[in-house]
Amino acid sequence: MSSPLADPDSLKKELVGLFGHLQRIRKELAALSHAGESDHFRSMSDELDEIVAATERATNTIMESVEGIDGLVGQARGLTDDPALAAVCDAVVERVNAVFEACSFQDITGQRVTKVVNSLKFVEERVNAIVLTWGREELDRVVVEIKEEKGEKRLLNGPALPGQGIDQAQVDQLLAQTEIDKLFG
Repeated sequence: MSSPLADPDSLKKELVGLFGHLQRIRKELAALSHAGESDHFRSMSDELDEIVAATERATNTIMESVEGIDGLVGQARGLTDDPALAAVCDAVVERVNAVFEACSFQDITGQRVTKVVNSLKFVEERVNAIVLTWGREELDRVVVEIKEEKGEKRLLNGPALPGQGIDQAQVDQLLAQTEIDKLFG
């Protein structure tokens, strides 16, 4: 009994199939790391790092505000002997403590995003190793067609990273232009 791969036609068929898979892998690698394009992995890592930073900033603002509220409630409590007002102050302090507890999400979110960033870095290292094995020149020869997003979808990129996109001053300048005013005259 002979192996299916012992047959020359079967072997040829398998080799053609393997070659097709390798061509698809080369195209995918070229799409991931094409010369002159932004580094997709680094971009994802930067976006996730910015999520962690923005979450931390927002949490700090919330906690500082809540600390201020707690201080004001303490001052109000010291200015009254009214038991009803003291009970309201106690209720506000309970709510303030609940906000402090809820803000622990920031630390957990940061830890989880850091795990994702580390996974992206691991994948990036593996892709770079494959690129080095295959050769940058070889991958650059592979033509990759990336469909451009159509319509409004291409405009929906979410908030820009610091230093990218346009800032509020530029938006204000655009909106202050007299040509726009003429349209709505």
